[in-house]
This record gives sequence, C-alpha cells and structure tokens, in this order.
Amino acid sequence: MQPITNMERPEKILLSHGSGGRASRRLIEEVFLKNFTNPQLAPLDDSAELPLKERLAFTTDSYVVKPLFFPGGDIGRLSISGTVNDLWMKGAKPLFLSASFIIEEGLEWELLRRVAASMASTAKEAGVEVVCGDTKVVEKGGADRLFITTAGVGRIWSGVEVSGAGAKPGDVVICSGTIGDHGMAILSRREGIEIKSPLKSDCAPLTPLMERLLKETTGVHSLRDPTRGGLATTLNEIAHSSKVGIFLKEEEIPVREEVRGICELLGFDPLYVANEGKFILILPAEEAQRALRALRSHPLGRDAQVIGWVEEEPEGVFLKTRIGGTRPLLMLEGEQLPRIC
Repeated sequence: MQPITNMERPEKILLSHGSGGRASRRLIEEVFLKNFTNPQLAPLDDSAELPLKERLAFTTDSYVVKPLFFPGGDIGRLSISGTVNDLWMKGAKPLFLSASFIIEEGLEWELLRRVAASMASTAKEAGVEVVCGDTKVVEKGGADRLFITTAGVGRIWSGVEVSGAGAKPGDVVICSGTIGDHGMAILSRREGIEIKSPLKSDCAPLTPLMERLLKETTGVHSLRDPTRGGLATTLNEIAHSSKVGIFLKEEEIPVREEVRGICELLGFDPLYVANEGKFILILPAEEAQRALRALRSHPLGRDAQVIGWVEEEPEGVFLKTRIGGTRPLLMLEGEQLPRIC
C-alpha cells in the first residue's frame, strides 16, 4: 500500500472511512492497530484466533444499514449472518453470539419486534444462539432509528489453517456465487429503481455451505467474505497480506444481468459492490473440482466458479479483460455506497 502524505489525511472522519477501502485501512492502521496491536489482531482477518487450549475464534461487527428492511433481508438477518459468516471465514463453526441494540427514541415497537424475530429465525437457521446482549435508547436525532452490534465465538474446524495471508502461488481463486446482489438490492430500494426481474440481497448465514466445503476439501488457504469494498478490495487485502499476485478472468466472474444493468446505469463497478452471502476461497489447484462439487451441491453455492489464480508476482490484483488486456484492480478509494451493512 502506498504511504500517505499529511495532505491526504483529513482532519475529521468522513463517510469514506467506512467504505472498506483504502481510507478504512488507513483508519484501522493509524488509530486502532497503533493502540491495540497484538498477535491476535495483527493479521486483520475476519475473526481472531484466541490463544487458548481449544482453538476458538472471536469476532464482532456493527450494522447500520439503510433502509432497515430491503429485498431479501433486513438489519436483523444481516446482523446474525454477518457475524456467523465472519467466524466461518476463519474456519470456525459458530457457537454463541451476543447482540447489542442502539435504539432511537420514536422507533415503532412492531418494527423492533420484526427485527428481533428475524434475528431469531436466522440464528436458528445458522445453528447458533444469542446468549447475551444490551439495549440503549438515545434521544431522537442521536441515531438513525436502529443500530445493532453482534459478536460471536466459534470453534475452529479440526485441521483448518486459513488466513488472509495464506494465499500461495499455484492456488486458484473461487467465488461462491454471483457478486453485487446485496449492494444493488439495497440501492434499488433506496433509489426506487424498478426492474423487471426482482433483485434480492444475498444476505444469508453460510453455515450449511461451509460445513459441506470443509468436510469435503482439504488444504484451504484463505477464506474471506467480500462485504464492504466488494470482490476487488477483498482480494487486494489478501494479495497484500500474502505478498502475491492474484489474476482474475473477467468472463468467469459471475454477475447477474440485473446487477450489471443497474451498475452500468448508475456508474458503479460490480467488482466493488458489497456482498453478504458470498465468499472467496483460495486453495491448491488440485482441490478446485472437489471444492466446486461441494459448493454447487447446495443452493447457496450453485453459481460457484473458479475466477482466477495466484502467482508469485507482481503483488496486487489484476483483471484479464474480455478483450484480451490486463489491468490492475486497486482497492476501493473513497465511498461507493454508504450504509450498506
């Protein structure tokens, strides 16, 4: 990552610092890593492995999505799925969650009941329990209706060693399904865009899919879910942590036509759009077909596809375009779509 100058450092926090891109990385490195650095935090994986006799992973996340209800999900389903999936990205089967709520004065009781019911249903789907939590109510204008924070603990799957720094030359890159569904579903609802084919968020807990994958494959090197910043930013994080080059074939990256159409209409790139029910898998080439069979055997992974490969150098992410060229894919710079998760 290029060093930044004083001129590039804003005096106040901007929306771009929540984008998942370079600005977010700077915020994490200059404020949080500087003050909290330790061996568990330093890898910046989706979950931290705890230094205990039993291999446990721990993660936390906050959810501020707008609108609270969107095609295919809501803030409640999102808050459970996001934390469950972050544990799986460390190869950890989720065990227990906590949930904390910041509620703005004036929120409707019925809406809160619907959110809680959605969380309970999603937790049951993921095979996990919410065992503790907290509630705060702030004055009107002190929040935007409802914010939720969830944290989770999971047991790391026996024999699994995955990390954002684990990609190796000769590996292949698999995407578990179509990208950009979540971001464009929220944007279409937010902007009142009507499309012939109803587009839904991919928001879902990945538990059944991950269990199949880890039972049927060995040697998985990296797992990440491409949420904020999308596929391109997530792969840049892996490439820089692993100090490798990741090459993608544009024609192999699965994108729904309606997602592609909305992106073209509004000037977005689907490679940088958020996802909430997909993940990136990097593993040895000889394991690729076994992994694809496991993924495609479940509805959540039916569109899984090998989208690229890993080389020793140059470090970074590069796209082999449909017309035969190669161009670098950089980390997201700035904010493409705020309040997406």
